[in-house]
Amino acid sequence: MAEHLNQRRAPRAPLKAPATVPIVLVSGMLMGLQMRGEDIGPFLNATDISPELIGHAGARVTACQYSALFRLLIEQREDEGLGFLSRPLKLGSFALISRSALGANNLEVAIRRIARTFWLLQEDVALELHSKGDLAGLGLRFNGSLGEPIFLHELLLRVFWRLLAWLIGGRLPVVRFDFAFDNPPHAGSYGKVFPANLEFKRGQTALWFEAAWLKTPVRRGETELRLFLADAQANIIMPRSSTDVVSARVREYLQRTRPSWPDLGITARALHMSTATLQRRLAMEGTSFQSLKDELRRDMAIIRLNAHSMSFAELAQELGFKDSAAFQRAFKGWTGVAPGAFRQGRFST
Repeated sequence: MAEHLNQRRAPRAPLKAPATVPIVLVSGMLMGLQMRGEDIGPFLNATDISPELIGHAGARVTACQYSALFRLLIEQREDEGLGFLSRPLKLGSFALISRSALGANNLEVAIRRIARTFWLLQEDVALELHSKGDLAGLGLRFNGSLGEPIFLHELLLRVFWRLLAWLIGGRLPVVRFDFAFDNPPHAGSYGKVFPANLEFKRGQTALWFEAAWLKTPVRRGETELRLFLADAQANIIMPRSSTDVVSARVREYLQRTRPSWPDLGITARALHMSTATLQRRLAMEGTSFQSLKDELRRDMAIIRLNAHSMSFAELAQELGFKDSAAFQRAFKGWTGVAPGAFRQGRFST
């Protein structure tokens, strides 16, 4: 009996949300190779990404494909800089940079060690620690020889932010992200990757946080570093799981109840709040119930179209549409192409 009760009381494990990535991030990742005149085809084929997707703004790939591409580029080319830097960042460079921060008294000392080690490995980009009132900033200073592709700004900012946050226990709230370029066409996807205020056309690409965090002790050791590095590529390039509590609860509820796909009212009651309260709290997190529902269904549809041969009618039923035609209209609205064209890799029309 006791064993039975313990089983009943065991908390449910959170569902892992399906995730997809805009194709523009794939294109950006491959830009270093293209700048060098290298063929990107073998890397796309090895990760089952159709070349027809490249250049089509509405296309997306699965998170697994994106992570696999990143890993493949590094391993086969033996360059953790993805071809962007004037000389390769040899395998183990990120591990060396990370290890240099272990044993630092606090985050400020860790940043200075990381910046020094990174500069020893290459001379194209310097990390700079800034202070402005109550804020501290980590900036990227380019020497001008690279042409400064946007993806490199995005990648380095994301990598070093994730590393710093991990070193002090996993959390380093950012007040503002600055970017030394104009608002790019794909800035709409920045919300999950750079979850803070965004400023474009600034003098330097940088992230800003409260200066008090500089005194936070480094909490990681060698054993934890080995675990972190075992999956570092996925840890540093994928958007972080949402820290917005209500949004996460809505997504998990919708996943658990599919294919019924409950409406706003039913979801609010299941989460023990009024409809108005749920709408208000989601708005405070920068989203809405319909946006969350559509994003989840879009990502599920893309994953199914990539991996399964189920009919559109079956897929429509799983995603809560009344028929295949309604699903196909919605999918084209989400991605800009019909699901049939997406499945076959045809994006010219």
